[in-house]
Amino acid sequence: MTDAWVYLLRCADGSLYTGWTNDLPKRLAAHAAGTASRYTRSRLPVELAAALPQADRSAAMREEARIKRLTRPEKLALVADAAPGAEVAGAQRP
Repeated sequence: MTDAWVYLLRCADGSLYTGWTNDLPKRLAAHAAGTASRYTRSRLPVELAAALPQADRSAAMREEARIKRLTRPEKLALVADAAPGAEVAGAQRP
């Protein structure tokens, strides 16, 4: 089982939000409820655009930082290239 995830959310205004977690279903539920982040709370609803499994917490934090430095077109390409089966079982799209 994957210990950590980096995820990208597509917000209602079309923006992308990047984060990391060790419990993807719980974190997605918190975003959907508006309790996970001030940024996404003001841009509901959000949908999962990509979920990228990581080896551990440290790797997830590094990958999140790397993705946040990407340009919007680069992030959109990353979302397009993400394997459709890369999401964790039970992680429902908000």
